[in-house]
Amino acid sequence: MTHEKVPKIELNNGTVIPAFGLGTWKSLPNQVAQAVKDAIDIGYRHFDCAFAYQNENEVGEAIKEKIEEGVVTREDLFIVSKLWNTFHRPDLVEPSIRKSLDNFGIEYLDVYLMHFPMAAQEGDSLHPVNEDGVMIASDVDYLDTYIAMEQLVEKGLTKSIGISNFNKSQIERILENCTIQPVINQVECHPYLSQEKLIEYCKSKNIAVTAYSPFASPDSPFRQPGDPDLLQDPVLKSIANKHNKSVPHICLRWILQKGLIVIPKSVTKSRIAENMEVFDFELEDEDMVNINCLNRDWRAVTAKIMGEDHKYYPFNDEF
Repeated sequence: MTHEKVPKIELNNGTVIPAFGLGTWKSLPNQVAQAVKDAIDIGYRHFDCAFAYQNENEVGEAIKEKIEEGVVTREDLFIVSKLWNTFHRPDLVEPSIRKSLDNFGIEYLDVYLMHFPMAAQEGDSLHPVNEDGVMIASDVDYLDTYIAMEQLVEKGLTKSIGISNFNKSQIERILENCTIQPVINQVECHPYLSQEKLIEYCKSKNIAVTAYSPFASPDSPFRQPGDPDLLQDPVLKSIANKHNKSVPHICLRWILQKGLIVIPKSVTKSRIAENMEVFDFELEDEDMVNINCLNRDWRAVTAKIMGEDHKYYPFNDEF
């Protein structure tokens, strides 16, 4: 089975995560359930989800079906979800994970991440925006949110907690004040945004890094005309030709060889299978160096719509 080839990474609390998973951001309703079923059959065991993707219930249906078929058990799977910005107020944190667990139809998550450090206005809308289309901020401090998330581990609602889209100073502040260390920081990472300094910092603190948008999110809603197309990069194309692989394979392999976790998204069965064909070759040192040189600190997921002037907007710092 392919899943046996997937490297495992031990997190700082002893939990073990498959280093390769299926991302579900932008996976449309009526597509994601089939994608998850296909992925389980192909050998995926790690699924990266979020309340804000609004497809947790479909992911849950697929998982339930595969468990009932006897293909996997709940313990075989590693399920990640995320606390959305509008639920940062400490009293909303536990109800929020419970809603996700209900959506999935499971008893616990393997990791629960804070999706962004920026809190947004509480209420019925997941995307409360002002007249400029920018998310309306809430003044909740992400540190208070994180401390509320620690209680979720105590209550057995999730085995681990972590963060996503946090910069170095924000991580430092968490580490200085937490009793349960975050196991993961999930960030955008691809050859045009190599995140070297942030990864090095996270590793020094024993925080694993999950790379999202490994292909620089060609379908990102944040993309602008004139943005670069990573998959057409000539250096990556020549390395792909050398190894008789595709450019996506090279991006995924580069991330894995850096010791990171990666979560490519697809709903196409052939692509889901193809993405996993990265365990039968290795990039040479020269390839790794050449890919590292492509970094241009270019971000596909700027999240500017969440407010660049939000006091906790994470992407204004150097890293």
